[in-house]
Amino acid sequence: MTREVNFDGLVGQTHNYAGLSYGNVASLNNSGEAANPRKAALQGLAKMKAMMDSGLTQGVLPPHERPHLPTLRAMGFTGSDAEILKAAYAQDPVLLAACSSASCMWVANAATVSPSADTWDKRVHFTPANLHAKLHRCIEAEVTGRVLGAIFTDPGHFVHHPVLPRAGALGDEGAANHTRLALAHGAAGVEVFTYGHVAFDRSAPAPSKFPARQSAEASRLIARAHGLDPEYAVFVQQTPRAIDAGVFHNDVIAVGNERVLLIHEHAWLDQAEHLAHIDRLLEGQLCVVEIPEASVSIADAVTSYLFNSQIVTRPDGGMTLVAAMESRDNAAVSAAIDAFVADESNPIDEVRYFDLTQSMRNGGGPACLRLRVALTDAELAALSGRCVLDDALHAELVAWVQRHYRDSVAAADLADPQLLTEVRTALDELTQILEIGAVYDFQRG
Repeated sequence: MTREVNFDGLVGQTHNYAGLSYGNVASLNNSGEAANPRKAALQGLAKMKAMMDSGLTQGVLPPHERPHLPTLRAMGFTGSDAEILKAAYAQDPVLLAACSSASCMWVANAATVSPSADTWDKRVHFTPANLHAKLHRCIEAEVTGRVLGAIFTDPGHFVHHPVLPRAGALGDEGAANHTRLALAHGAAGVEVFTYGHVAFDRSAPAPSKFPARQSAEASRLIARAHGLDPEYAVFVQQTPRAIDAGVFHNDVIAVGNERVLLIHEHAWLDQAEHLAHIDRLLEGQLCVVEIPEASVSIADAVTSYLFNSQIVTRPDGGMTLVAAMESRDNAAVSAAIDAFVADESNPIDEVRYFDLTQSMRNGGGPACLRLRVALTDAELAALSGRCVLDDALHAELVAWVQRHYRDSVAAADLADPQLLTEVRTALDELTQILEIGAVYDFQRG
């Protein structure tokens, strides 16, 4: 048996609204407001628990150490940890905010994953994303690789590729721009790579307001490294108008699960041709739920994060849309959801709304918070550590959050050396709870 395991990211203790992500409308709109890390982490854990209680296999990935002192030292700050934090806040508060971001919570950007059913050697392949477009995110790749390596350890089942070079031509944003469609999770599938720009073709369409983050070249390199059948690796370009409207990743305008694709009509260039091609690869069984602009505008899609919902297959074979409360509260979006859930021509027959306000206010919805990994029973049994959720682990993580998280973090708090101490104390304990060993810089000397 093969199942899709959603590994959700735990929100970190420095969760704050610094507005670092140009092109992410929610991130920019809430810049400077105080955040509540404890509430954010508990909201994420509540979603994980609900998925587990639904009969799904649910995983968890740890946050990163923040503020990230190695980056600040590399940027020329010297002295004790406390002296570095004080100087960084005084001299370059934006840099300190970048080195303190809890953006690694959005593990849809952590890596691109190809399941064993699709790869030439029948192993699961991982490539950590270089996240080249944003300073606060490009510092994640090394620890992300360590974490994935600590969980997916068995070389008989798992292959870990190096992060792509950090070059503009090879910008890679991970699974947020990668969708796998298949007749079943265990069947060979079509891996759809969505890119925003073609680095070496200046005549290719490009956005004019916000930058495109994923390059065609990076997508093709990953597909080749993972050993995918070239016929079943499909490359599509996101529409520049969507990027300029705040669709910074494809998972803000399209989401797939097994043979179902929920997509806005203006998600891809040459969309009809690509959908027809994918349908042929899936033997005429692709189920497309295409939402027209007349029903849901791109602006409403961005504010509600309709397409940043998850679609999960329940044990009874039906599919559930896992959406943010913001989708329920938007009249046009709610009506569109009600319409396709009631439509028996597609398998999505249920919607569940979750309060993820803390994440949403920083620009990340339900799908941002999870990395999908399709695993056979043998691969699931080969996982190391304790990162698959059960009642006992959930209770421990909730208690851990209650012990270690603040209920308010603003920009000035990032310079507090006590916050760094709190983070390291908590993460040291978390690696013992999850049994993943020393993955953080401060643990490795």
